Parts: sequence; structure tokens; C-alpha cells
Amino acid sequence: MQETTTKSRAASLLVMTAQAISMLYAPFYLPVVAFIVLFMFSYLNMLPLATKAVLTLVVYFFTLLLPHIAIYAYRKINGWTRHQMSRRERRFVPYIMSIVSYAALLYLLYSIHMPRFTLGVIGGALTIQIVCAIVNSRIKISTHAAASGGVIGALMAFSFIFAFNPTWWLCLTVLLCGMVCTARLILRQHTYAEIGWGVAVGLVSGFISVLLI
Repeated sequence: MQETTTKSRAASLLVMTAQAISMLYAPFYLPVVAFIVLFMFSYLNMLPLATKAVLTLVVYFFTLLLPHIAIYAYRKINGWTRHQMSRRERRFVPYIMSIVSYAALLYLLYSIHMPRFTLGVIGGALTIQIVCAIVNSRIKISTHAAASGGVIGALMAFSFIFAFNPTWWLCLTVLLCGMVCTARLILRQHTYAEIGWGVAVGLVSGFISVLLI
């Protein structure tokens, strides 16, 4: 009896940990985190603090707040739970909402003449969502895995742009990617194939977008 209780507690703890990882490493947070990192470690750290704060808030609004409000309203109108809306055929409209919001941000950053590598971050995130939306018409794909794969691809591209050794950062991002993918599997949100396709889409999209935009 005690052994069964211990196993049950361990399983509950595992699920809670997976939920926490999925929440903390959600795709919508990554552009904001990317801009904060760029403000800290690139020549953008010379910008005034107020400017960096305003730009971060703008990125937060278009990549996190606005899509969340739109998707939440869409889910409530249809009376779906989060789990119900995760079904493949119900993901298209949320994708479109996010794509429109990210495209608006990309245009805004371009219009105020932000550096090309910052446009690459948003362009990469936008590309990942467009590809995921297209692929989703055929098979379900993990946006968590795609986003974490995009971070790896973008990091590799930035290592070429700024000519630095990305080994330790690459180890960290690969570890985080593995944690996120494992968490999605534990929560039974995706299959191995959906996770694999997500990582592949994200890695390629993130690398190409940052390097070419």
C-alpha cells in the first residue's frame, strides 16, 4: 500500500513538473526572452534603458498579450477547454490570430528601422507559425517543440552573425528543448512524430530566418 502511494506521488510530481516546464517555456514567451538577451549581450545594450523597456513591452504586447487575449476569447466563445482546443482541426484559427499579430509587429519593427537580426527573431517566430499552420492541415505538430527548435536554429545563426562560439549556449538550448519535448510527451499532448516534426520545423525556420532576413 505504501509503495503504491509513493508511486502515485511520484507520478503526480512528474506531471506537475511537466506542466510547469510547458508553461514556463511556452512558445509565446520566447520572442520577449530573445529581445531581453539581445539587449544584454549585443551592441543593443548601448540603447537607453527607457528605450529597451519600451521595445520589450511592444514585443510583449504583440507576441504574448494580444494573441493570448484573442485566443482566450475565441476559446470562450466556442465553450472549449484548453485541452479541447488542442485538437488539430481547432488550431487553425488560433494560428491565424498569432500570425496576424506577429506580422504586425514585424512591420512595426521594420518601420522604425530596427536592426535586421532583431527582425530575424520575429521573422523566425512568424515563419515557424506559418509552417506549423500549413503542416497542421495534414498532421498535428507541436508548437512547443517548434519554438524550442527555433531557439537552437536562431542561436546557430547568431553565432555566424556575431562570430562567437555557441557551444555552451547550444548545450543549454538543446537541454531545454529536450526538457520541453519530454514534458509534452509526459502530458500526452503529442506523439514522438509530432515532437520530431516540430523540432525540425523550428530549427530550420529559426536558422534561415535569422541568417537571411
